[in-house]
Amino acid sequence: MAGAIASRMSFSSLKRKQPKTFTVRIMTMDAEMEFNCEVKWKGKDLFDLVCRTLGLRETWFFGLQYTIKDTVAWLKMDKKVLDHDVPTEEPVTFHFLAKFYPENAEEELVQEITQHLFFLQVKKQILDEKIYCPPEASVLLASYAVQAKYGDYDPSVHQRGFLAQEELLPKRVINLYQMTPEMWEERITAWYAEHRGRARDEAEMEYLKIAQDLEMYGVNYFAIRNKKGTELLLGVDALGLHIYDPENRLSPKISFPWNEIRNISYSDKEFTIKPLDKKIDVFKFNSSKLRVNKLILQLCIGNHDLFMRRRKADSLEVQQMKAQAREEKARKQMERQRLAREKQMREEAERTRDELERRLLQLKEEATMANEALMRSEETADLLAEKAQITEEEAKLLAQKAAEAEQEMQRIKATAIRTEEEKRLMEQKVLEAEMLALKMAEESERRAKEADQLKQDLQEARESERRAKQKLLEITSKSSYTQPLNSGTTALPADSPSFSLLGESLSFDFKDTDMKRLSMEIEKEKVEYLEKSKHLQEQLNELKTEIEVLKLKERETALDLLHGETAERGTGKHNTIKKLTLQSTKSRVAFFEEL
Repeated sequence: MAGAIASRMSFSSLKRKQPKTFTVRIMTMDAEMEFNCEVKWKGKDLFDLVCRTLGLRETWFFGLQYTIKDTVAWLKMDKKVLDHDVPTEEPVTFHFLAKFYPENAEEELVQEITQHLFFLQVKKQILDEKIYCPPEASVLLASYAVQAKYGDYDPSVHQRGFLAQEELLPKRVINLYQMTPEMWEERITAWYAEHRGRARDEAEMEYLKIAQDLEMYGVNYFAIRNKKGTELLLGVDALGLHIYDPENRLSPKISFPWNEIRNISYSDKEFTIKPLDKKIDVFKFNSSKLRVNKLILQLCIGNHDLFMRRRKADSLEVQQMKAQAREEKARKQMERQRLAREKQMREEAERTRDELERRLLQLKEEATMANEALMRSEETADLLAEKAQITEEEAKLLAQKAAEAEQEMQRIKATAIRTEEEKRLMEQKVLEAEMLALKMAEESERRAKEADQLKQDLQEARESERRAKQKLLEITSKSSYTQPLNSGTTALPADSPSFSLLGESLSFDFKDTDMKRLSMEIEKEKVEYLEKSKHLQEQLNELKTEIEVLKLKERETALDLLHGETAERGTGKHNTIKKLTLQSTKSRVAFFEEL
């Protein structure tokens, strides 16, 4: 009995020592992961585990998002995971998403994984119409998305219909025009073909560089009321706080950059903003829920910290990351250049091989024709020789007959004719014999000329036969030289010693000359990018004009109309913010209170 009690006690103590865990499911933009977490874990423990798993070092942009009663919330780093208002059933689901957005994606996003996650998230927001994107820009962005997924355009592979199953354009854009999927694909493919040579990370960065100029990019909107009870929208983004008309999320009415704000706080549903200038009164607004105020405060603090951080020298960690990124970029660029050279040489070798094969085929055809001509020449020569021999024999026969006729004539002349009748008959016979002899002589002469002509034709036929044999000999000798050259060009350039030597000399140790050359190349790329940007803007305008006639005006949304008006007036978000910040903070606060 005592042994049983001791056994149960030891089992209970062992059970208490085992850490209690719960299952967490993490949803990223392109993956799903599950972890066993300890009950005592805080938000930072789980967040760090996810970042390590992804290999992500630029953690300050991201967070773990969950939903409470139709309201978005973010996991707090210093609070236990299970102390949040998360569902009790397992697995507990969180979405790993970008919480804060960079001002300039190209300068701030260092790691390729960071760029990729931002690309996927922004792309989804555009397709879900959480970020407004005009139709012509949607087509351009779609072309970069295709480049990122499929690589360089190849007409033999990317044939008509290859984008049929892809979601590339917002449904609003598709419904706005009388255009078939094939027509959209044709326009996307036309731009896709121009992105040749861009790697996946480069195409995704080009996508982000265009998307970050969209008015609703990176803005979190919240419904608020000012002191007068006017319904407004508060926009929180990387640049500051913006006040919008509820019907116009594209252009703010008032803006307050982060460097003008001293303090942000809330009490219950009331939010208080203290400007940097202490002489200016604070301004307040009310939100719908306390939970929303908590979210607004989190976003304000995070965006303000990043805003100030960007305007200071980079930390040692960021400097190291940027240095590694530069080296990696240089290495990839050198690798791409090497691959491009190999590809170019391979294509040249294939073209040379094809040309030699074509030339060989042509020479074979010429040799066949020369053989046939030679055979015909030999047959003709044999026929002419035979005919010449027959003509010569006929000429000899005619000459013999002519001689016999002449002898007959002499014999007749020598014969004495006694009577006149005989004499007359004899004269007639003599005349006929003379005529016959004359005809025989003419025929003999004609046959002799014909024989001479046949001899000349025979000589020409033999000369033609000699030339044909000579040409056949030349073609045969050319063919013998063509074969080894052709077989040599079919080998891939990568197999040649020069390429293996380049591969062995490739190193991560970049010298000053390499970095100078890289700097020059980067500067050249900047100039090319500006020229290409101008070209793309022209293409965007051309596409807008081209598809304008297919637009169904009655299907235009309120945002379509607003975007058209702001584009005509040139009063987009960025221009408006720039103009608004030229006004004094005091006048902007007063304007907010009077809205």
